[in-house]
Amino acid sequence: MQDFPPEVPAYPTSSASAEASGSRGRDRSFPDTRSPARFLVWLLGRQRDVLLAVFATGILVFLPGALGPYLVGRAVDEGITAGSMSGLLTWSLILLGVIALGAGVGVAMHTFAVRGWLLALYQTTKLVTRKSTQMGHVLSQRLPTGEVLSVASGDSNKYGALSETVGRAASAFFAFGVVVALVLHTSVPLGLLTLVAAPVLVFVATPLLRPLQRRQAVERSRTSDLTSLATDIVAGLRILRGIGGERTFGRNYAAQSQRVRQAGVAAGIWQGAVDATGVLVSGLFLVLLTWLGARQVVAGELSIGQLISFFGFATFMVMPIYTFFELAQKWIQALVSAHKTIALLETEPPWRAPAEPRDLPRDAVIHDEASGAQIHPGELTVVVSALPDDSAALADRIGRYLPAAAGPVSTELEEDVKGRTARQTRAQRLAQRRERAEADRERATRRWGVTVGGVDLSEVPLARVRERILVSDAASMVFGGTLQRALDPHGRLSRTEAEQAMLVASAEDVFEALPGGWQGYLDERGRGLSGGQRQRLVLARALATDPEVLVLVEPTSAVDAHTEARIAERLAEHRRGRTTVVTSVSPLLTRWADRVVFLVDGQLAGSGTHEELVADNAAYQRVVVRAMDEDEEASDVQDTRDLAR
Repeated sequence: MQDFPPEVPAYPTSSASAEASGSRGRDRSFPDTRSPARFLVWLLGRQRDVLLAVFATGILVFLPGALGPYLVGRAVDEGITAGSMSGLLTWSLILLGVIALGAGVGVAMHTFAVRGWLLALYQTTKLVTRKSTQMGHVLSQRLPTGEVLSVASGDSNKYGALSETVGRAASAFFAFGVVVALVLHTSVPLGLLTLVAAPVLVFVATPLLRPLQRRQAVERSRTSDLTSLATDIVAGLRILRGIGGERTFGRNYAAQSQRVRQAGVAAGIWQGAVDATGVLVSGLFLVLLTWLGARQVVAGELSIGQLISFFGFATFMVMPIYTFFELAQKWIQALVSAHKTIALLETEPPWRAPAEPRDLPRDAVIHDEASGAQIHPGELTVVVSALPDDSAALADRIGRYLPAAAGPVSTELEEDVKGRTARQTRAQRLAQRRERAEADRERATRRWGVTVGGVDLSEVPLARVRERILVSDAASMVFGGTLQRALDPHGRLSRTEAEQAMLVASAEDVFEALPGGWQGYLDERGRGLSGGQRQRLVLARALATDPEVLVLVEPTSAVDAHTEARIAERLAEHRRGRTTVVTSVSPLLTRWADRVVFLVDGQLAGSGTHEELVADNAAYQRVVVRAMDEDEEASDVQDTRDLAR
């Protein structure tokens, strides 16, 4: 019996790659993404032992309802009608035992059902987590953030509901068969009526299920967009407040919320129609079965006890029929979610292992062919550019990160100007994803254009590049937890090493501001910290890693001039003799650099010390003087604030 979700290995996610490698037929641990239905069958198959437990205990739970009417009828005919107290007592005790058994086993059935629900839910969460780890920074270029969150939360819950319903529906089907057999044994016409009741219900409700699925898909898509919008607002709330954009984004969120509400109402109308159909058909079946049974009693074909049994059967049959109907609804909802889940699972990382992997040479020159820049080993190199994006692009190339794309691909559902929903075919969606993935693979597997000692980064396994070259920028995430975990998530540092990293980053005030010191708790994303404190904590974390090559993207953009000067001096001393690259236009940093690389329109326009470039390069001088003026203005503002305090 599974107590935790089964392990999911690193897997080839697309159907094409899985089938090509032959893994699809050999290993059922790989998600089957060939279609939404296949994915759901795979997900359910991963917890078949729990489903079998729900089925076995569910049979006993349904037993009182299935056999109860029969036992009551026998008690009436052989006890009350026949005037036999022993017969009445015998059948009553049997009925009591069946009811007690069903009630007792019901606890176990509920336990297994909840376990199956949680297994399906958390297994999906594990799939999303593994995929996010596998894709890394590329995932946000493939799918909106809200889409990923919706799969991990809302869709996983839909799979849990389906898992719980499947086991219960299987036991309900067994109980349905038992009742049909009992009714057929007593009366063939009434047994046939009972037998066709469920198919008739499904037939009547089928025309309503497809529009229900479409409306639920629209609601799911709009909810994903709303989640993405909320995520963006929360992530940029501090900036929005600074530019006065809260109301604009608030109105956008309110408008999207209304669109979600409208989609929910539309889906609810069809859901209500489906539920009403189920109640209507079940009620008509109950009335018809009772009426026909009463006529057979009048004709002398049934006894009073048998009529009571038929009425009990008719009442009980409403439950399994409704369960079948509930299964159809849960299946439809899960299919909608499976479309989105497959879109996530079929995204593939663009990186491919080199055919003949090589290692990175140590203490070697890093050469960027795109810009012509060279990073010499053991030096502190500051990259200066009038356009910060050019410097950031160089940092990405050194770390072998794909450049940011225009935005994630569109989701599966799109609405035209008339408000109708247009669904792309699965073939079209797969073609788009494969085309995008193929373009990225081609871009990532060809010669990268950054060499270390003559070895191109494309010839080195990506994991090895990540071990040797660390790129840290101001947008790096600060997770919730203790300060110690935020600075040293792997628990590798001594107290002295941790304090030294905080000192170099001039982040001692973060330690002092938190009650509890190293065990002080940081809110998610470091919301309790100022922008400068969060940036310095990120810098301290990067320094604590102590990589062979450290690339820092604008590490002091959110700190005042006095703090920046301290960081520059301490950073130069701390990283002396190790390769360090800093992208910045601040003269406070360039003064401490062993070498400054100056870029114009992404191309090398000068290289040397800060003093040499100021004296010989007019373009560099203009960039640095402008940055100096901005620093002086910022410093004056900070001094004014300090005096005001």
